[in-house]
Amino acid sequence: MQHADKLSQSLSRGFTLVEVLVALAIVSVALLAALRTAGLGTTQSIEHRSRLLAGWVAEDRLAEHRALAAWLPSGITRGTQSQAGLTFYWREEVIASPNPAFRQLDIFVFAGPEEDQILARFTGFSVNPPVSN
Repeated sequence: MQHADKLSQSLSRGFTLVEVLVALAIVSVALLAALRTAGLGTTQSIEHRSRLLAGWVAEDRLAEHRALAAWLPSGITRGTQSQAGLTFYWREEVIASPNPAFRQLDIFVFAGPEEDQILARFTGFSVNPPVSN
């Protein structure tokens, strides 16, 4: 009888194969969830950086027009600009405003030439410089 007690005690101390497999399945699901979260964080960080740099491109375009104090013709202009080693594509739309002394300038910045995703959009105004006598 003593031998049977020792045998039952040794059997109750370990885990069954099913218990080990269930534990491994739970751990693998948790690790996959953590990996997915880390991947999403990295993707969002890259997108945030691109949007920040695109905003700087738009601000640079607007600052350049203000510094030149040029009266911009109505219409659409496209171009590219590098920022932090990345190339951004921009489109400027100059629109007449109700006040003839101002023109609205909308600047859109994109990641690629196809212009399918706007990374940044800024609106500013150019002022018609006064005529000197």
